[in-house]
Amino acid sequence: MACLGLECTKPYTPAAISSPNTYLVVEGNINTGTDSTIIQLSHTTNISSGVTSAPVLNATVAIQDNQNGTYKLTGEGNGAYSTGLITLDPTRTYRINITTSDGKNYVSDYVPATLPPPIDSIGFIIKSNGIQLYVNTQDPNNNTHYYRWDYIETWEFHAKYQSDYVSNGDSIINRPPAQQVYKCWTNDLSNDIELGSSAKLTQDVIYQNPLVFIPSTSEKLEDRYSILLKQYAMTAAGYNYYTLLKQNTEELGSIFDAQPSTLTGNIHCTTNSALQVIGYITAGTVQEKRIYINNGQLPENWAATYPYDCGQDSALYDDPRTKPAGQNTVIPLLTIPNNYVPTEAITQHNAIIGYQYSDRDCADCSLRGATTPPSFWIAGPYN
Repeated sequence: MACLGLECTKPYTPAAISSPNTYLVVEGNINTGTDSTIIQLSHTTNISSGVTSAPVLNATVAIQDNQNGTYKLTGEGNGAYSTGLITLDPTRTYRINITTSDGKNYVSDYVPATLPPPIDSIGFIIKSNGIQLYVNTQDPNNNTHYYRWDYIETWEFHAKYQSDYVSNGDSIINRPPAQQVYKCWTNDLSNDIELGSSAKLTQDVIYQNPLVFIPSTSEKLEDRYSILLKQYAMTAAGYNYYTLLKQNTEELGSIFDAQPSTLTGNIHCTTNSALQVIGYITAGTVQEKRIYINNGQLPENWAATYPYDCGQDSALYDDPRTKPAGQNTVIPLLTIPNNYVPTEAITQHNAIIGYQYSDRDCADCSLRGATTPPSFWIAGPYN
């Protein structure tokens, strides 16, 4: 308790943020297509704990079908469990069976295997402050109606300054091509829940359903951007669950927004029916499509905001004869700290007398990405 004058304040810790209860969270889709199934297990964490992730390790996870078929998943670390490339009969129904290391057992309801139509196209609309990506799809058989999407973003970006030189421990040498740290690639997984429905339409058509918005100042648009979109067909019950989940996690901000709703998934604890489980297991094939967006397709005046405050300074050889007249504040070359990177040469009379240098954060993109492109990356025009 803190007191100021005649007034006292007592810290208020609501039970909701300090409750010892944790709940199992189950995420994933039983893939009946040509790809593997990945199920992610974690526990909820209290806001007051400061922990943002609590993966469930050493669990036993299996897919079961309604004809007594069982397919065991293997733990991959960090709460992920996956199958290899197996073939599942799309005419059967499926569920997940989970036993955690403390002996608790969880099963999902049997669900049918859905078959989503192919993704027609992924496009984007240029707005004043960024681009809005969207998806088009349709089911000519008028069978799907409920859709869910997730995606993986990959983009090429570069350091603020290009480093043409590197120290070999004794001196500064030209940076070998194999040690380039100017151009890098990185990726990110979708965090939002993307849903679409044609249930109220006369045709099963999804037109320009919004996906991700990318600000014009984002590094994702600096050179080249790619998105791999995955499309799932949903049952009405699954769609309703994800709609409530989206409202509870993404659309709460004022009294005019949708208020929190009780989530009832399709996963239950068989050893203790009072235990709440968060998640909804679906089954079916997954449709995928990838597109690339080049910087040259975007307005010329858009510029990425670099995530660090960057600048350059000068460093010279210790030989006083190389110090140009009037440059009395430069740092001797051999005293440059290890977290600085030489960027370009300073010359005098066609001879190198020193170097510009910058913070490693500003001249070494490998701190935030990989220096080699991913295997699927296709080179293309940037302007």
